[in-house]
Amino acid sequence: MDDFDADVIVVGAGPTGLMLAGELRLAGVSVLVLERLAEPVQQSRALGFSARAIEEFDQRGLLPRFGEIQTIPVGHFGGLPVDFRVLERGSYGARGIPQSRTEAILAEWATGLGAEVRRRHEVTGLEAGQDGVGLEVATPDGPARLRAAYVVGCDGAHSAVRRLAGLGFPGTDPVIEMWLADVTGPQLRPRFSGERVPGGMVMVLPAGPQVYRIGLYERAARPPVTDRMPDFAEVADAWQRLTGEDIHDATPLWVSKFTDASRQAGSYRQGRVFVAGDAAHIHLPQGAQGMSAGIGDAMNLAWKLAADLGGHAPAGLLDTYHSERHAVGERVIANTLTQRILYLGDDELQPLRELFGELLTHESVRRHLAGMVAGLDIRYDVGPGDHPLLGARLPDHELVGDAAGSGKTTAFEWLHAGRPVVLDLADDPRIRTAAEPWRDRVEVVTATAHAEPWTSLDGLDALLVRPDGYVAWTAATGAGPGGLPTALARWFGAPPNRH
Repeated sequence: MDDFDADVIVVGAGPTGLMLAGELRLAGVSVLVLERLAEPVQQSRALGFSARAIEEFDQRGLLPRFGEIQTIPVGHFGGLPVDFRVLERGSYGARGIPQSRTEAILAEWATGLGAEVRRRHEVTGLEAGQDGVGLEVATPDGPARLRAAYVVGCDGAHSAVRRLAGLGFPGTDPVIEMWLADVTGPQLRPRFSGERVPGGMVMVLPAGPQVYRIGLYERAARPPVTDRMPDFAEVADAWQRLTGEDIHDATPLWVSKFTDASRQAGSYRQGRVFVAGDAAHIHLPQGAQGMSAGIGDAMNLAWKLAADLGGHAPAGLLDTYHSERHAVGERVIANTLTQRILYLGDDELQPLRELFGELLTHESVRRHLAGMVAGLDIRYDVGPGDHPLLGARLPDHELVGDAAGSGKTTAFEWLHAGRPVVLDLADDPRIRTAAEPWRDRVEVVTATAHAEPWTSLDGLDALLVRPDGYVAWTAATGAGPGGLPTALARWFGAPPNRH
């Protein structure tokens, strides 16, 4: 492997690529990030991230870097109000955080851990073999060839890596487009969830001091979907037609648009080449679900690549990246298309909106939709068992009585290092003995969960948490360590000196 420029080359320095780079460095994997742009993009389509992304950043100790986080207790599904306080922690996610800021925080974290980012490097060719991947790259100093054991395309909707690897990107072409602008000057009434108005929809979000993000969809004057960006005069004309408000004297800081194109890679893996984030799935931007899903892609893939590079990945582990995350991306596409129909459809769809509104009076429906769009209901097939936490993400828990004396007081603090954790809640030496052969790659923690306000650990003596925060094994009260060695071997390979 001496001829490799890095263990993993990540193509794309957006949130997904930078999160992946940091995750890989936590695991001791050498990482090179290639980005075709000379500088980070300062304009931000996403102005926040989901509740699940908040948890994922917290699991790596990154949350304090964002400062005070404003959450979204009440939001919408396709324009219909949803109270996210039915969920644990009670919010859809974070708001008022530009994607550019998220990228800057992740870049500082990843490079601080030793990841290298090379800008003005554009991938022009790819050749994958059994032993590694070669990339042809256009650089400021001319063409270059780089090699790695694995390559991950995090290079967006028009991914060169996906195209060069021959990964298909089936889906639906755009039929509508929405216009965006960041403006200063006028005082606009916030319309956080957007408002349906005669002829379309309008939205107003605070985007900074004296800055507003406006968005609009005009049904009657809908232009054909093209690559052309609107100018601000066109946006202001449409805004006046829809709202009666004249914003022509506003100062535009940024004008853009997005469409409802919805596509997903048929496979997230082709041999030693993977895709993640927008390179794997695109859809109507709705609540920053795309960026949040990309963060989840990165956390799912990184520890699996690290296990393979470390020589202890069990058979088929890398394939679980596709099987687990493709289903997540598919669900995001489905819910955003549903929201587009409800949100932007004409008056013929009013009976459907009324029916959804009636369904949303039921708490179980609110909980279902809120969990879906906040990313909190993701569940993986991790093996036999029926505990509600099995295969689901572990909520944070206050821990007391940590036998290791580490000073860590929450479950998420034990995940800061990106290592799996066996959590022994019953101070049961049988649990610790069963996990001992894997101590080179698994943390074993003896602690109890604070009784209030958490109840999700009720009835459990122990659990195994993967590095991405999902529960891979549980032991009911009094059950002992039965099944723990099997679960450890399934996800983290055979222990040393055992074949």
